[in-house]
Amino acid sequence: MFIDKIAGVAFAVCALTAFSVQAQEVNIYNSRHYNTDRVIYETFTKSTGIKVNIIEGNHDELIQRMKSEGASSPADLFITVDAGRLAAAAKEGLLAPVSSPQLDSVKVPANLRDPNGAWWGLSSRARVVVYARDRVKPEQIKDYEDLAKPDWKHRVLTRSGTHPYSLALTASMIEALGEEKAEEWVKGLVANLARPPQGGDTDQIKAVAVGEGDVAIANTYYVGKMITSTKQEDREVASKVGVIFPNQGNRGTHVNLSGAGVVKTSKNQENARKLLEYLLSPEAQRQFADGNMEYPVNPAVQPHPELVKLGSFKAAEVNAASFAAHTPQALRIMDRAGWK
Repeated sequence: MFIDKIAGVAFAVCALTAFSVQAQEVNIYNSRHYNTDRVIYETFTKSTGIKVNIIEGNHDELIQRMKSEGASSPADLFITVDAGRLAAAAKEGLLAPVSSPQLDSVKVPANLRDPNGAWWGLSSRARVVVYARDRVKPEQIKDYEDLAKPDWKHRVLTRSGTHPYSLALTASMIEALGEEKAEEWVKGLVANLARPPQGGDTDQIKAVAVGEGDVAIANTYYVGKMITSTKQEDREVASKVGVIFPNQGNRGTHVNLSGAGVVKTSKNQENARKLLEYLLSPEAQRQFADGNMEYPVNPAVQPHPELVKLGSFKAAEVNAASFAAHTPQALRIMDRAGWK
């Protein structure tokens, strides 16, 4: 019996030790690759003592990895830069609904979080039209739909149709217009391209500045980063372009997000929740705003002054999960239209 008691005590000590070690870390499966985020994680560790381990990867690869690993997955928090991937992870049953008084107090807009708490937006970006100041008047484009009109033949620039930003925009068009009209819009847009889709959003902005096209589709934070760049050539490019927030007279501008969800099989769910709470705190939200020129989802935190200068705008209020559900249809119609 004495030996049994010793064994029991030893087991308890081991269990406590294991819990202690486990409780001092949180593992992120991360497809959001911005150096500025490292500062946020370091500050969290300093204030809580919880070590942040980051496993980098492509969003789809990380989702597949979590599915393959199942209950043995080390992932505690999944972070990505697209609502479609967050919605996909939630649909696969990979994320655990989470809430707390602290999370609820932030008042994240309803369209930037999962209705059931499976994921929460961390920052947002508007998908806007960037135009050449010397060749285009901003009143010429009011809606995304205008980009498909014959007036813009050989004048539109965009990145690949298979990129999440492009897919999300088309998915939002399906949500707003229905699949048939959205496909007509995609066909018209493709017919108006100034060159085959290539490069990232920064490349589209630079191409507008040098006259390869007159308008481009891009996220606001790329414009903001060029405006505040330490490189003179970037600032010169930014001075040659302007920004239009489409659909202000009706449904509002399409907004996508970076977001996070606590993994259902997490061994450190409390730490994952604490990190999520911190990511929505004013301190971390300010870093998102100033470090990467994104719009904070915490209403108490203002965007960077240079983003404010771009203008206030009405964002589409449709929940990100709703338009993300149309991603498969978006991919099909974009492929049929030749938006590669």
